[in-house]
Amino acid sequence: QVQLVESGGGSVQAGGSLRLSCAPSGYRAGSLCMGWFRQAPGKEREGVVIITRAGTPYYADSVKGRFTISRDNGKNTVYLQMNSLKPEDTAMYTCAAVNPCYDGLGALLRAPDFLGRGTQVTVSS
Repeated sequence: QVQLVESGGGSVQAGGSLRLSCAPSGYRAGSLCMGWFRQAPGKEREGVVIITRAGTPYYADSVKGRFTISRDNGKNTVYLQMNSLKPEDTAMYTCAAVNPCYDGLGALLRAPDFLGRGTQVTVSS
């Protein structure tokens, strides 16, 4: 059973930055499609970003140009660097892994194989 160990998150003012990390225990990050989805109270779950096994990222339009996903195979960890944060980015962010991911964020939302516990990101105005 793969466990996704998450870290990062927290509170920041608008315009600030945060970094999330997600490490799959007992599995190579490079053999999984991994990413994050988020959900704010009263809102639908939204796919944020996914990185394929080949290293191709797919971003939601709402975060393009501000968020960057990367994978460090040596550390077996995937990172989400979030810059220029906005209050509307406030949500619970959950790391997820899925294989395959032919439809990118759709696969992450529809049927993730593994889930992290989630980490809260709060952006104040």
